[in-house]
Amino acid sequence: MKILVTPTSLKPDSDSPALKKLRSFAPELVFNTTGKPLGEEALAAALDGCDGCVAGLDYFTAGVIEGSPKLRVISRYGAGFDRVDLDAARKKNIVVCNTPGAGSRSVAELALALLLCVARRVPLADRETKGGLWPRMQGIELFGKTIGILGFGAIGRAMAQLAAGFSMKVLACDPFIDRLYVEGQGVEAVDFQGLISRSDFISLHLPLNGDTKNIICAASMESMKKGAVIINTARGGLIDEAAAYDFLLSGRLGGLGLDVYETEPPPPSPLFALENVVCTPHCGAHTAEAVKAMADTAVENLIDVLSGRPCKHAL
Repeated sequence: MKILVTPTSLKPDSDSPALKKLRSFAPELVFNTTGKPLGEEALAAALDGCDGCVAGLDYFTAGVIEGSPKLRVISRYGAGFDRVDLDAARKKNIVVCNTPGAGSRSVAELALALLLCVARRVPLADRETKGGLWPRMQGIELFGKTIGILGFGAIGRAMAQLAAGFSMKVLACDPFIDRLYVEGQGVEAVDFQGLISRSDFISLHLPLNGDTKNIICAASMESMKKGAVIINTARGGLIDEAAAYDFLLSGRLGGLGLDVYETEPPPPSPLFALENVVCTPHCGAHTAEAVKAMADTAVENLIDVLSGRPCKHAL
């Protein structure tokens, strides 16, 4: 049995209980040592002879899947699966599974951190103070403001709970929203246009697919409140980055917090030169607690599939 392990937080010398369990199941483990997600060519080479993969943010294209005849399971270390060609996997009878909810609190907390950093200009204040300056800069409070949460799954719900702690008005938009749940939590369910037009802050928690690609575009930004702040800890392709730059430059957008990018790692971008843009390196789920939960679940999923047992997180 040969297993590829690609998440960059699961290193060969790790004492992770999940990796210990995986080692006792499979005699041969292969690791991603590049420090970044694997592209098509590198992933295809790494999968040679593998029966399964604990997969990070790598690109499982149709070509990769077609070229991996022994592969039986792709066990995503995380909830998203937009980088896996699900149709190609089904045709090859490859089971794809994920770890829903395992990193939801971690991602929501980073989304809130980005929101606070943009609202209070924390990175700029830190940089200038350390540089010997004593800047007087004005931010905005969260208290009493309206936050629109676009995508109301486990992460969106966790974000709503955190926002409630700041006495924020919470709007939520999701085609599969549980209306009984939102009513019980004091959240108002709205449509997309209602959310973007009423929110002071917008936090994205959507999957990336054909319907959501560039859902935050020039037209939608035109409908937002002047000075609105957008936070994206979901997928980079949700925002038209070139349009966002123009709206930030003009002052129509008040700020942008990004943990994800259309290309990762991102190439140099004009967004990075703006003081009201705060960036992190797709680390939303990189907490000790989330890493353990995702690793435990991803390994359990993989072992279940390869052992012929039902996997409750199979897609």
